[in-house]
Amino acid sequence: MNMLYDSDSFAVVHIHANAPMDGDDHTGDGPHMPRHGFEIVDKRSGKEVYLDGSWAEMFQQQINAWQKSTPSQEEVEDTLEGYAGLAQMPVVVH
Repeated sequence: MNMLYDSDSFAVVHIHANAPMDGDDHTGDGPHMPRHGFEIVDKRSGKEVYLDGSWAEMFQQQINAWQKSTPSQEEVEDTLEGYAGLAQMPVVVH
């Protein structure tokens, strides 16, 4: 898990959900599909959305574009605001 962005309004984490753990000796018996994704937390509403599959690929393309153009915080937060509209899950602290 890698924290990619953290502000007063949003947090973005890149999650390697099924990445092999140290000492994991997966032998190939049965399917093993990595499920990487991104968790976007809207701190203002207290909700989060998890992007995987094609949504994660699209978000990764956005991150790649940001790395080339160095956007302002306002540009990043405007984009995250769009994804935050998908957020339905309340953030729960365990």
